[in-house]
Amino acid sequence: MSRLAPGVLREAVVDVAAIEDNVRHLRRLTESEIIAVVKADGYGHGAVRSAVAALRGGASRLGVSDVAEAVALRGAGIDAPIVAWLHAPGTSFAEAAQLGIELGISSFDQLLQAAGAASADRPVGVHLKLETGLSRNGIPPEDQRIVFAEAARLERIGKLRVVALFSHLSNASAEDDRAALRRFEEGVALAGSLGVAPRLRHLAASHAAIALPESRLGCVRIGLGIYGLSPFEDRSAAELGLRPAMTLRAAVAAVRRVPAGTGVSYGYAYRTEAETTLALVPAGYADGVPRQASGAGPVTIGGRRYAVAGRIAMDQFVVDVGDDPVAVGDEVILFGDPTLGVPAADEWAAAAGTINYEIVTRIGPRVPRRQVSA
Repeated sequence: MSRLAPGVLREAVVDVAAIEDNVRHLRRLTESEIIAVVKADGYGHGAVRSAVAALRGGASRLGVSDVAEAVALRGAGIDAPIVAWLHAPGTSFAEAAQLGIELGISSFDQLLQAAGAASADRPVGVHLKLETGLSRNGIPPEDQRIVFAEAARLERIGKLRVVALFSHLSNASAEDDRAALRRFEEGVALAGSLGVAPRLRHLAASHAAIALPESRLGCVRIGLGIYGLSPFEDRSAAELGLRPAMTLRAAVAAVRRVPAGTGVSYGYAYRTEAETTLALVPAGYADGVPRQASGAGPVTIGGRRYAVAGRIAMDQFVVDVGDDPVAVGDEVILFGDPTLGVPAADEWAAAAGTINYEIVTRIGPRVPRRQVSA
């Protein structure tokens, strides 16, 4: 990549063609309908651009966490089916119903709230979520009979349209996920016996959609994978046929030649061992660069790899480049597509003791997103 535009300290470059290609690849791999998950501002990539790219790649639906995220997509002109599944107590479903947003339902009360938002000529689409062992939200087994019976009644009188039955997996192990699948299938059978038999069932997210074919059920929810990141610790994105969509980069803001023994950044956790050159990178934990990766986070400058020297501050960190020629304005790549010789988001995750999901979703709002289609 070339230098950043004049006046730009840092930016996240989002390749929408990569998102589109990843969705297309995952459709072929799973032979399933894709619900593209664009919650949390598209995992930091931008919800609208991610949604548009995913739909171009063949996703049939979009998934978000809450109604507000779905409303924002509608406001951007996206008219594809959208499902939102996490609701604050007392959330009004009126706007969602008016905009044709489908609702994930995890309790009898939510079912009644959804039905109450229906208009005379437009039932509310719902996805009934079953608790299958993750111990989060979802209709517990002891409540499923009454919820299914009422859902069937509300569907008959035109208040609801049951679009899907769904749940989440733990990814703790294949055995745990198969046990959850069995519990889900028991719930599906019970629902069918009570008159609830929607076409769609979705249980698998990126991890299980790839690793546990029996969990695909003809429809999968893909979040991390559409952004070109691997959900596995032992399999890279490239091995899965995925291409990372985000490149996080900055421009060197200052260069300083210092003697041996010079302390660097807060607390002097790093001191130079010899005369050297320090490059200042204008990105910090306010931008989502994890402070936990101090002294370890990798970057490339001019094709050469370095690590953060000392502590990452709120707005900046320092790199010890030795005697290599580095100038103000040079491009610094924190992470991107490792097949191009730059660090991967996974490396920052390892340095920070976290997961790649967090690395991309935590990139802050003051980091401009620049869309490209490589």
